[in-house]
Amino acid sequence: MIASAAWRTLARGMVELAYAETGTGDHPVVLLHGLAGTAQEWSATLRALSDTHRVVALEQRGHGHSTRMPQDVTRAAYVADVVALIEQLGGGPVTLVGQSMGGHTAMLVAAENPYLVRQLVMVEAGVGGGGDAATAPVEQWLRSWPARFPDRDAFIDFFVGADRGTATPAAGEAWADGLQFDAGGLVPCWDADVLVEALRAVHVLPRWRAWESVSVPTHLVVAEHSAIPSGQVERMRRGAHVECTTIAGAAHDIHLAQPQAWLRVLESILDADEPVTEER
Repeated sequence: MIASAAWRTLARGMVELAYAETGTGDHPVVLLHGLAGTAQEWSATLRALSDTHRVVALEQRGHGHSTRMPQDVTRAAYVADVVALIEQLGGGPVTLVGQSMGGHTAMLVAAENPYLVRQLVMVEAGVGGGGDAATAPVEQWLRSWPARFPDRDAFIDFFVGADRGTATPAAGEAWADGLQFDAGGLVPCWDADVLVEALRAVHVLPRWRAWESVSVPTHLVVAEHSAIPSGQVERMRRGAHVECTTIAGAAHDIHLAQPQAWLRVLESILDADEPVTEER
């Protein structure tokens, strides 16, 4: 889990955002989790990069230790939070990494604020759309969570038993790290009504205009068993500044179920972006 000394906060009006920060360097990397996730799911990524990079994992509004019941869960609010974080870090540009809904947010940040983003990494993330048909199964899954789990094993059994295509024990362990303790056991760190409303804003329409406005180098990291519609991926990967990597054997939570493969891909992206110094 992420060490307590790594945690910071950022005030955004009535919303307080929690984020973890480790490492040093001139090339910041900002990590955005997906719906119902937390910064804890990036703990292995934080450890792997902290010797060479300044790495920051944000807990987005409505998630984790950030404000649980924000009044505003529009796409604009999520984007503004990330912009404020990057500005607090020094104004960028950063490598912006987002998984699932976090990737959708990262895309919008890059489209609207290219001066803040050095390169964009979208992990199992698309342009959105799909309407109620796309929201319904995720809403059903969110509302199926018990209010409390007696221990980690009970949660992992529940998580692995859920048919999400990503329910591996390794992913379950990482998700368990994001649960919060109370007197009766472990509880989710989000409210289903809030998350469903936030997700509807992603699914209301595909954001192709925003995607086509992204001008920074972009890397799509998709799973062999992807949750992103194949037609979206094919259209996205045709961009002149876009590279796409498929991780074999993986499903939606690539970074959790296939952590070593994920880290190899991310480190290769970061290494390729570093300037080459000639030896004299």
